[in-house]
Amino acid sequence: MTSTQDVAPAAPTVGAATALLDAYQPGDDRFFASPTRTLLAHGTRAEVPHDARPLAERVAAALREQMAAGNPAPVVVGAIPFDHEEPAALAVPEAVRWAPALHRDPLIGVPAEAPGDADWDVCQVPAPEEYAASVARAVQRMRAGEFSKVVLARTLELRSPQPLDLPALLQRLARRDPSGYTFAVPSGPGRTLLGASPELLVSRRGGRLVANPLAGSTPRSADLAEDVRRAAALLRSPKDLHEHAVVVDAVRAALAPYCDDLDVPERPTLVRTAAMWHLSTTVTGTLREPAASALELACALHPTPAVCGTPTPLAREVIRDLEPFDRSLFTGMVGWGDAQGDGEWVVTIRCAEAGQDLLRLYAGAGVVADSSPEAETAETGAKFRTFLNAVGAEL
Repeated sequence: MTSTQDVAPAAPTVGAATALLDAYQPGDDRFFASPTRTLLAHGTRAEVPHDARPLAERVAAALREQMAAGNPAPVVVGAIPFDHEEPAALAVPEAVRWAPALHRDPLIGVPAEAPGDADWDVCQVPAPEEYAASVARAVQRMRAGEFSKVVLARTLELRSPQPLDLPALLQRLARRDPSGYTFAVPSGPGRTLLGASPELLVSRRGGRLVANPLAGSTPRSADLAEDVRRAAALLRSPKDLHEHAVVVDAVRAALAPYCDDLDVPERPTLVRTAAMWHLSTTVTGTLREPAASALELACALHPTPAVCGTPTPLAREVIRDLEPFDRSLFTGMVGWGDAQGDGEWVVTIRCAEAGQDLLRLYAGAGVVADSSPEAETAETGAKFRTFLNAVGAEL
């Protein structure tokens, strides 16, 4: 297998990354693309067991066992639930192919085939008015001083009379936002988790770490002047800046014990996807020796206030009370890690879980004391656009 360190040549290799995207097939393939590399894994050599040991310890043990069995460069790939004490969908593949980042491949500019006509049956869970009522209840409790933030989500269930074409869906997701994080991994028998997340939870390469928390969002506009206005307003929004600062402070506190130095910019910048603007802060650090693995760092960070709330234990209770579904892998982590501790783990958002004819979409919004139920409902609707556009469906 190619080293995980040797995947970013000085000049782009035409077709190398898109060839991996084109080769993906659902079932036992695992695809992951980031701004630094593209990965396509085939088969399953070993699954990470679920037992009482901490997740990072189980993964490290599985990788050591693979090396002892003669696998010279084992990698674990897959997804971890929102509650990472629940069973994860992680495996050591039979083979891994690496390439440079998708955005470095000139062929990524070739548009994906547009979705065909489909008679989608769309069910909103909860209904928009029920979601807005949940946001209102959370706001009332926050104004009473119970907690300061909670992230509330809702889902769309899309049913099609035809089997889902997951390779085509992955193509549309990847080619729409090639500089983000695109993934497709098995999530259970006959099920696939796929998505296009904008948010890096943490990556590690040698002794360096990078985290990129996002919090505070606004929908994009097709009108250029309006799009710029929305971006500028987001950078000045007291509500969104406060929401973002809470997340960045939590990231700083979680990573500081692992680092000799940690660089946290004072003010956020903007990150854009095809559908949304996000406030973004890139945190970098030098790890203490012996360095924690990327997955250890990810578990220390997760869940950040960007996907759960503040304080975390109470926010979890509010989520259980107000969300009428199990989040499962949504707002968990997806990515890869190797036996040296390097890896990339991203926040599992802008995602869906697919079965044969069912696509379950997820979207959430950060709710604070001055949130508007109508605005948060609209924000989740905008976040659904990533997938709705990819499948040719509408709310």
